[in-house]
Amino acid sequence: MRLNGKVAIVTGAASGMGRAMAELFAREGAKVVVADMNVELVGLVVEEIKRNGGEATGVVVNVADNSSVEAMVAAAVEQYGCLNILVNNAGIMDNFVPAGEVTDELWNKVLGVNLSGPMMTCRAALAIMKEQEDGGVIINNASVGGLFGARGGASYVVSKHGLIGLTKNIAATYGGNGKIRANAIAPGAINTNIGSTITEPNPLGLAAIGAVGQAPSGEAAEVAAAALFLASDEASFVNGTTLTVDGGWTSR
Repeated sequence: MRLNGKVAIVTGAASGMGRAMAELFAREGAKVVVADMNVELVGLVVEEIKRNGGEATGVVVNVADNSSVEAMVAAAVEQYGCLNILVNNAGIMDNFVPAGEVTDELWNKVLGVNLSGPMMTCRAALAIMKEQEDGGVIINNASVGGLFGARGGASYVVSKHGLIGLTKNIAATYGGNGKIRANAIAPGAINTNIGSTITEPNPLGLAAIGAVGQAPSGEAAEVAAAALFLASDEASFVNGTTLTVDGGWTSR
């Protein structure tokens, strides 16, 4: 029970990596706020957690909307009295569209969900965590796209680089007293339903990704295990880092 008694928000928790994190955190003793836009799937995840003896509540959230984000954090604190762990997992892809072809609409949409959303969520969570005696932990689920250029389209890659930068800034600014830690995870190719959103991959962007070689395929549970470590006291001296979970793809 490595998270016994902790309160955790996981965004994008209705499926994929977010669901795996929410369910694992609950098994490890956390009270989990399952946050997502999909009302039906949020309810199913909450039911599954409770069926397995865990504690959870569901919140419908649009992470790109500040009022929705603030309501989510307020609901967590109202329900459980505190906020110990925030996982920014919600994210979208961009069909590998390169900079020369990206539209303003696509750019703003991807950065709104992948970067502005986590910033607003962190901002709301930090207001709570900095007043708590035991601080808190922030985990931003980024991507190997935040480490290299050829792992997504322009808007996706920029958003994930920015998310890693946000993580480092929070760690440097709020981590000096050891109360608040912020770390990122950089998953590689993980078997989740996010791949179904790649409907019309851009040929130029796809060719750039193909040039780096076939990625090993991982499972959501493997990323969740990394998140559990970062959320737990076992990672008490880990702050401002990015944990790559990609089966060695980026080591080639």
